[in-house]
Amino acid sequence: MKRGRGKAPEPVALQDYEDAARRKLPAATFDFLAGGAADEITIRWNRDAYERLRLRPRALVDVSTVDTRVTLFGLDLPHPILLAPLAYQKLFHRDGEIAAAKGAASSGALYVVSSSATTSVEEIARATTAPLWFQLYVQSDMGVNREIVARAAAAGCKALCVTVDTPAVGARNREQRSGFTLPPQLSLPMNPQTLKARRTKLSSSSVASSRRVSVTWKQIEEFLKMSSVPVLLKGILHPDDAEQAVSLGVHGIIVSNHGGRNLDTAMATIDALRDVAARVSRRIPVLVDGGIRRGTDVLKALALGASAVLIGRPYAYGLAVGGAEGVARVVDILRGELELAMALSGRPSISVMDPSLLA
Repeated sequence: MKRGRGKAPEPVALQDYEDAARRKLPAATFDFLAGGAADEITIRWNRDAYERLRLRPRALVDVSTVDTRVTLFGLDLPHPILLAPLAYQKLFHRDGEIAAAKGAASSGALYVVSSSATTSVEEIARATTAPLWFQLYVQSDMGVNREIVARAAAAGCKALCVTVDTPAVGARNREQRSGFTLPPQLSLPMNPQTLKARRTKLSSSSVASSRRVSVTWKQIEEFLKMSSVPVLLKGILHPDDAEQAVSLGVHGIIVSNHGGRNLDTAMATIDALRDVAARVSRRIPVLVDGGIRRGTDVLKALALGASAVLIGRPYAYGLAVGGAEGVARVVDILRGELELAMALSGRPSISVMDPSLLA
């Protein structure tokens, strides 16, 4: 890390932002953000799986220019790094989602608004020029779902990401040990039902058994009918589920294990990506999140068939440390590392990525 005379170290890698956020945030808040389910084995596997993958670069390729541009559902994006939906962002910075969305705009990143955001989708849309998608935690009342989906589309969100991997909230033991609770003044304009349920559960000893709505394929059919924008399923790990999604007419898949926050010992997402992408065979876009901390991780995901990647905790650390500027800097660091990795591996554009890049 660079050190200026009399100045704090300047972050030069995503890990530096995590370290700085650990120092800045209250311990219980950091544990909520960084922690996962049970023994947090899946969190560790998400990283370990990327580190096990070895790159096999090509030499003597013209990489005098490197092109990171991608197109998703008609949106032309300067790079394939998206900001994943992440709840309760005012816990990490006073401006919360507004700052994060402004940071996304500054860095050319697409921002996925969480239905557990502490700012309404309308306010976020007014505050940023970043392209927006919307993530939905399905509610038991389909009328409520319909209203939320319509609000997101009216605000300008260009896709709907339905979370399908959370019929129950995982055993958040680190949260329990640290005594994490949501501040009483916190509100969720898009999802007050979730806030009420979480506060009720956190006031008891049954956090591990906290229930959500069990989403089924029947409900996905309803979302496909009601949504005026493309529908993606977030939380797919099994290729059979991916195949059924394609058959049903789903527009995209996000390979995700919820950042290791639900089912501990669930497989790493980059391991799941290989089989899911192979089964889908580019019929619809496949995205992946979980464990991405370096540009080489993005490169490996693209090589295994991802159309784009999403990061969550890293930009939240940037938000905590530096607000909008911190978020933008996190994305810029990762994009710079991706460009460097592409040049060094002999891959001048996203379009020439394939599994032969991996040993």
